[in-house]
Amino acid sequence: MDVKRKFDALRGKEDTVILGIESSCDETAAAVYSGGRILSNVISSQIDIHRRFGGVVPEIASRNHTLALPAVVDEALKEAGMTLNDVNAIGVTYGAGLIGALLVGVSSAKALAYATNKPLIKVNHIEAHICANYIEHKDLKPPFLALVASGGHTSIIDVEGYNKYKLVGSTTDDAIGEAFDKVARLIGLEYPGGPNVDRLARLGKPVIDFCKKKKPHEFGRLSYSGLKTAVVNYVHNLRQKGENIPVEDVCASFTAAAVEPLIETVVEAARRFGHKTVVIAGGVASNSALREGMKKAGEKNNFKVLMPSPVYCTDNAAMVAVRAFLSAREGVNFAELDLGPESNLRI
Repeated sequence: MDVKRKFDALRGKEDTVILGIESSCDETAAAVYSGGRILSNVISSQIDIHRRFGGVVPEIASRNHTLALPAVVDEALKEAGMTLNDVNAIGVTYGAGLIGALLVGVSSAKALAYATNKPLIKVNHIEAHICANYIEHKDLKPPFLALVASGGHTSIIDVEGYNKYKLVGSTTDDAIGEAFDKVARLIGLEYPGGPNVDRLARLGKPVIDFCKKKKPHEFGRLSYSGLKTAVVNYVHNLRQKGENIPVEDVCASFTAAAVEPLIETVVEAARRFGHKTVVIAGGVASNSALREGMKKAGEKNNFKVLMPSPVYCTDNAAMVAVRAFLSAREGVNFAELDLGPESNLRI
């Protein structure tokens, strides 16, 4: 039986065993999923490595993926109580992300697929983040609206089916997570900046108006470049005057200015598309202001809000395995061994 026929034979099956591999940025991860359950989810973080540089260095990330991935895959299989012989298909993130980092994961997955004669399934990283919600919310079914907020993406997506996604809104420049990280570096916070801004924001008050000249935005089009610049100008002016920077208030004010219009846009999108369920996903989905704000917005506007636990918000392979499983169940996204990484992949 050739590999494509093996893949087609998985259509409609609920007990397919998927090995997921993720290496799009600075987390090396592997997971095993089957029968609606995550059997293992192993993550090797490079945070300590990149902290000294104040952010992710692509070349260093790629080299460390190469070093870590074999052991991470072995550990994921061991925790699941399985070997590669038990796996039915291999799913791998092939975009979006850092091209060198993606290349490591894609190359490793292709090698495993070739060596074991297993089907290879290509996984869109943005779609995988959305699918993290299926892990803990067993009753979640399309259609619903999804907000993906991370260091590389800020997208509002109409999820029409398990394998059907439609982009309805995004930023025109910086992603929200990128803005969080840049503001964190500006005020001297350690990498990763987002969680540190979130922590300090809870200690401050949103008393600084960073959007004095804010213009009404076109539906579905957000911008974070101007907000980031406003924070930069505010901090630089204080430093030039020799005045202390109210770090907690800067964090609280920036967070409010970043999160509130995003929530407003999601609410409007839910209204326009008639959705009664909204999910959030991505690294910034761990932000307390976004989580609390979305819950309140859902209660006020009569729609359910679901979100993953923080471990499934950041990059992980469990979400990749789930996305690959949904592809296999409907017989889509089979990949040949000439699959290559795509750094700018979109919905």
